[in-house]
Amino acid sequence: MDHNIAKLRQDYNLKGLDEQDLDPNPFTQFKLWFDEALSAGVVEPNAMVLSTVSDGRPSARVVLLKDLDQAGFTFFTNYESKKAKEMESDPFVAVTFFWKELERQVRIEGKVEKTTNQESAEYFAVRPRGSQIGAWASTQSEHLASRAELEERTLLLEQKFEGAEVPRPPHWGGYRVIPHYFEFWQGRSSRLHDRLVYKKTDEGSWEIERLYP
Repeated sequence: MDHNIAKLRQDYNLKGLDEQDLDPNPFTQFKLWFDEALSAGVVEPNAMVLSTVSDGRPSARVVLLKDLDQAGFTFFTNYESKKAKEMESDPFVAVTFFWKELERQVRIEGKVEKTTNQESAEYFAVRPRGSQIGAWASTQSEHLASRAELEERTLLLEQKFEGAEVPRPPHWGGYRVIPHYFEFWQGRSSRLHDRLVYKKTDEGSWEIERLYP
């Protein structure tokens, strides 16, 4: 055992989470916590771990939340990437937010669907130009022989689109995670954390229950 790792420990004691603290609507509750993360100065509070499964094998990576409404949580990516292929084969995913400064975690499970072309185009139009070029330059998740090759591809595309708007690549767009499960986790002392979950019923309403930590 690596005792230096084993001794790493952080006790959580900022606050608790009671049932009466929760809004009946999990989307509203998430937005409340998200706004508190913004106010607390959390670095990239919209960073979330996206977990997918393909042939029974899990895969995870950090992506950025770019829109949130009562329909779901939206992020954007290359439709030919590894994660996109995995979501094509199995649309059920999980996302996790961790806001260390607030000792909070939110876990969400749901099903993904692609955003409309209009939604994807609207977001692509407000991306920094460098990111727009990058969406064309990267054949995401494919073998890359060297960094120089990527930089050369990027330079050629900058020259191609010089003086013009960069169009959205046909292989790039958004996904919306439509949740059926939320877990709001508040760290507590001695690992006796508060875990309150919303489960969607067959009728479309939300039931709230507490879980053992």
